[in-house]
Amino acid sequence: MQDFIISAIEQGGYFGIFLLMAIENIFPPIPSEVIMGVGGMAVARGTMDFWPLMIAGTVGSTAGNYAWYWVGATWGKHRLEGFIDRRGRWLTLEWEDIEKARSFFQKHGPWVVFLLRFTPFLRTMISLPAGIAHMGRVRFLVYTTLGVAIWNLLLIEGGRRLSIWLAESQHILGYVILGFLALGVAGYLWRLATWKPRAQR
Repeated sequence: MQDFIISAIEQGGYFGIFLLMAIENIFPPIPSEVIMGVGGMAVARGTMDFWPLMIAGTVGSTAGNYAWYWVGATWGKHRLEGFIDRRGRWLTLEWEDIEKARSFFQKHGPWVVFLLRFTPFLRTMISLPAGIAHMGRVRFLVYTTLGVAIWNLLLIEGGRRLSIWLAESQHILGYVILGFLALGVAGYLWRLATWKPRAQR
């Protein structure tokens, strides 16, 4: 099982990693933990190289985050609010969530764009208020790239070490990977099924 999953990542190559990481930052529920973690396992197997994997994942993550920054900067608060009101269910958020992220950004400054990149909390969401606030594009890209690079480094190294640690129990790896993937998908589906606007709660 683990060979099939790892091989699927390997066959997509570094461009596949780039696409998956870009999509993961635009729309759930593809978890970066699985993408880059499996990439780290491929590094341990010798079928992928660390630096090309790191670069592909980091550029993909930055591109996905920049898409939300661009939406915030181009659409602005009023157009974006209408879009979130109509389509927010599929992102399992509403405008109040954006306002909270915007307040957090304004309170703590541009550095939160860097600090939140390698945490689960507001990791992608912070790109929208950064765009709405017209944070400098170069600064946004630099902070984002540095943050996602740290996050991806941790994931790659975690996957590599896990693969080495379970070298004698390779059959377990498939279940570990499927478990992370299932948690990501199930978490999104659960949020989608139970999500209601605050006014209806």
